[in-house]
Amino acid sequence: MPAMKRREYDVAEDSDSEDGSEDALEENGVLDDDYSDTESMLLDILNNEDSQSPSSDQDVCSLDEARRLKSRLRLVGPDMFVAETLTCGKYTAKRLLTAFGVKAPEFFENRADSGYHRLLGLAIVRELTAREKLEQYNDINDAVELLHKSKNVVVITGAGISTNLGVPDFRSKNTGFYDQMREKGFDSPEDIFDLDTFKADPRIFYENAGQTLAGPELTTPTHAFIKLLHDQGKLLTNYTQNIDNIEGNAGIPREHLIQCHGSWATFTCTKCTAKFPGSRFHEDVTAKRVPRCPTCVARLRAGGPATLKRKRNSHSAPRAKSKNRKVSHVDSDSEDDGRYDLPEPGVMKPDITFFGEKLPDTFFDRFKKHDRDIADLVIVIGTSMSVAPVSEIPLALPREVPHIYISRDAVRHINFDITFLGDCDTVVGELAKRAGWSLKHPMLKDHASICLKELDHDLAIWSIARPIQPSVDTFTVKDTDQSTAGATSLPDDPPPILQGPTEVTST
Repeated sequence: MPAMKRREYDVAEDSDSEDGSEDALEENGVLDDDYSDTESMLLDILNNEDSQSPSSDQDVCSLDEARRLKSRLRLVGPDMFVAETLTCGKYTAKRLLTAFGVKAPEFFENRADSGYHRLLGLAIVRELTAREKLEQYNDINDAVELLHKSKNVVVITGAGISTNLGVPDFRSKNTGFYDQMREKGFDSPEDIFDLDTFKADPRIFYENAGQTLAGPELTTPTHAFIKLLHDQGKLLTNYTQNIDNIEGNAGIPREHLIQCHGSWATFTCTKCTAKFPGSRFHEDVTAKRVPRCPTCVARLRAGGPATLKRKRNSHSAPRAKSKNRKVSHVDSDSEDDGRYDLPEPGVMKPDITFFGEKLPDTFFDRFKKHDRDIADLVIVIGTSMSVAPVSEIPLALPREVPHIYISRDAVRHINFDITFLGDCDTVVGELAKRAGWSLKHPMLKDHASICLKELDHDLAIWSIARPIQPSVDTFTVKDTDQSTAGATSLPDDPPPILQGPTEVTST
């Protein structure tokens, strides 16, 4: 779902800077009076997936170097750390930023190194207040044990759990929804989900957004896995950032589901506020038609009262930004702005949180009043955790609550306890199998061979994938100092920065 406007909420006390890190950085000239403005910029840069991509640039810290620097920061504190690295000239601020997972954007390139100081200061503050990995959890056996013993599991999901059904995510290069809209001529594809744009011309939305809606009965093995957690009596809440409502298709009960950005599940009339299930308008959406309110239609047919709508001058209506594309409007131009349109039924709007709307209170109420104090395991699946407020959940929970991360790509701004990289459906299928749970889904192969490969021992990062030519049922691959000869190749290799020599052993 597109990034919604952030709304602050209470976080745990341990998210505050208790070590005086901000004061120390101000004394060193790393932070200044523009702190709040720069923090906003840092969030934008850090949450930009391009800024987390590995780079071959020589002015970038290696993974091991970044790990040593972070450890040193926590050991000596920000004042000494800045003195040892930046003040003495051993590191530039630009290079140090990469140790904290921040690659400055292109518009920073012509700045003097001092122009990176404020950004670096905030990256240091974020690192010092970030969640720390729990050292007792490191591999798939630990993950399975956590599944068995946990009773209140919070599951956070994103677009990555739906892509196997052909539902695009929003930000992937070339295949993501936004890039597809840019190819169609939209300079600012986010405008498709802008409330003012929808009010001006709902056709812009309905002509393009239907591809984010899944079929009424489709699910994935990952959705089935979340339902299985509920069936096992373990699911506390599924916080989904998706709007496709596949969770509803999978049978996850509403009382255990928070659709953080709304969904296609229900529609509301923009005129009379009547609400209807989304299934009633599925045919309209797939046909790219603007659905009209059945209540308004019935009232008009019965000759009941209807509000006359004054025509608007099209010059004052907001338009979606696009290039080489003429944007139409529901209200046509009128030379006489005092005339009225004939009564017409209201437009149905899906209960998706558009830009310009606040997030549902259900998210904040559920987390603060219910989940925060009783959650005993967090599983994050198919999301880069780059959109607040969902991205704030790990920081808001007690430090002892373990976190498991499942996605195709690792994230660098949150320290998870165990990370499994690969296809989400493949990973949850293997976890369920090892837990002894029966996860049935037509997209899962009952006896699929799996290659389990350790990518980073210290960070407990693993890949799980189907090998190209498996010779045994399951492989376990661990990092060693030996040659890579004989190592099993993977169809989806991890980023080079995470790879190392491997040794294959069967289990």
